[in-house]
Amino acid sequence: QVQLVESGGGLVQAGDSLRLSCAASGRTFSSYAMAWFRQAPGKEREFVAAVSASGAGTYSANSVKGRFTISRDNAKNTVYLQMNSLKPEDTAVYYCAAGPMGSCYLRSSYSYWGQGSQVAVSS
Repeated sequence: QVQLVESGGGLVQAGDSLRLSCAASGRTFSSYAMAWFRQAPGKEREFVAAVSASGAGTYSANSVKGRFTISRDNAKNTVYLQMNSLKPEDTAVYYCAAGPMGSCYLRSSYSYWGQGSQVAVSS
């Protein structure tokens, strides 16, 4: 069992930066790939970025490539999402997820989810 708690969200202006953190409980954190998804009002939850269990492999959605960076610290049981050059369309609730069993891009691949952290970007 893994419990995930996100933090670091907030209200910022376009062009600003934020760093989200996701702290995980349990001794098996280093065996899980981790990901960030987001859900804007009225929209489906979408993939943002993922990192392999070792941290060596990272994957990002085209909409955030070059602006967002996912990383992890297995010693701290924490995964991060550094978000730069934020845009109003990045406004969403951001969810941390652990898994996966299958493609890292699919929601259904992840077994564990955090409660979400709100990010709002004003123009």
